[in-house]
Amino acid sequence: MWHEYHNVTGIEEAVQILAEKGARARIVAGGTDLVLEMERGVRKGIDVLVDVSRIPGLDQITLDAEGMIHLGAMVTHNQCVASQLIVEHAFPLAMAAWQVGAPQIRNRGTVAGNLITASPANDTISPLMALGAQVVLRSPRGERRVALDAFYKGVRRTVMEADEMLVEIILPALQPNQRGNFYKLGLRRAQAISLVNAAAVLAFDGAQITHAAITLGAVTPKIVHAQEAEAYLVGRKLDEETLAEAARLAMSAAQPIDDVRSSKDYRLDMVRVCVQRCLQVVAGQCQPDFPSDPVLLSTAAHPSPLTTNVMHNETPQTAIETRINGQAYRFTTGQHKTLLHLLREEAGLIGTKEGCSEGECGACTVYMDGMAVMSCLVPAPRAHGAEIMTIEGLAQGEALHPVQQSFIDAGAVQCGYCTPGFVMSAAKLLQEYPHPSTDQIKWAISGNLCRCTGYYSIVSAIEKAAQASD
Repeated sequence: MWHEYHNVTGIEEAVQILAEKGARARIVAGGTDLVLEMERGVRKGIDVLVDVSRIPGLDQITLDAEGMIHLGAMVTHNQCVASQLIVEHAFPLAMAAWQVGAPQIRNRGTVAGNLITASPANDTISPLMALGAQVVLRSPRGERRVALDAFYKGVRRTVMEADEMLVEIILPALQPNQRGNFYKLGLRRAQAISLVNAAAVLAFDGAQITHAAITLGAVTPKIVHAQEAEAYLVGRKLDEETLAEAARLAMSAAQPIDDVRSSKDYRLDMVRVCVQRCLQVVAGQCQPDFPSDPVLLSTAAHPSPLTTNVMHNETPQTAIETRINGQAYRFTTGQHKTLLHLLREEAGLIGTKEGCSEGECGACTVYMDGMAVMSCLVPAPRAHGAEIMTIEGLAQGEALHPVQQSFIDAGAVQCGYCTPGFVMSAAKLLQEYPHPSTDQIKWAISGNLCRCTGYYSIVSAIEKAAQASD
């Protein structure tokens, strides 16, 4: 894994380390992509991680006097979902962020990280490109701005230099005469990689379209504009005929491939379908499937500050000082592991389970600084100065947590392996929404898999726990 881990407190410190370490170093923010890629051996030659997750101010979303929205490098997908500013003035981004992974992933994964990973299937790239976003890159040599259109060189390739850090994303807020949407086709409701995605932003003068941006994901080596469809829309009204023809023309921008998830012919036709459904929302023919009360599985506003003694050059010998279930811990081993293995092997807290080790199953769900996360994707040194809660800390003395008791009463425990993760997700949901709807319950556990297919009993147990808390 890594040989050095730097918990930094400022941007200048971060870029200086990048400059000194060169290709050996990478920025880690949420870690939901990087940690998995390092464990799989995809990212070779990297042994230095620079953790920027607690640099003050990087988690802010603001609107300036010129009508530009600023997203700091640590803004997560769930922050975009919960931001009224993003929902009202950059709705395609909010819609895309809502469909990234599951709540635990959205709590850690950052929009900046999604852009930098540079997969053509990443959900937030399409809407940000349609919205005309640019990124701000910082290095010891200075700062530069790059339009998102020019940021990508190919699959997982960007114009970033080894000593550069993406510090901000800037995009113009949608104006009253503009409307936009994002549509994603995946193989399941949550935790799905896009087979095809599409974003659209249109400007109107009355009923007439004056400007159109349509972007497509997962159908070429990088996100592209559907230029023929964009040109066709300008000067027309968004009626049924225009909408259908624009969707057909969008297919000309796609060059899909055959892979394990879909054939190229299917993807090509789904470009038409996705663009048409995306534009139907823009035209007001139907409502977007965006929740009024989204489930975040978080009761934290900001990352915890680094209050304990911080070693800026953290090596495997540097101790990790943290609090787990209200108790202080000091670890002198396990610094090269994930939080999951630190908890199980160093702290001896084996209630947190290892299922997939890929952030897919949710069996390893714990709370870090008040939010549910997949501990298999969190580097152990990130626990330094943090507040952690595991399944062992959920009960109050001899009394079980209402969710734990209801799982027993409703027979929601079958083989039991996935149960700790489900219980942690459910308990955090009830903190967030004491009286959740059935749909909110389903979204709360969308990042948790039960291999015994016991979902009906699990949903029933959570409903009973909510009633018991009255």
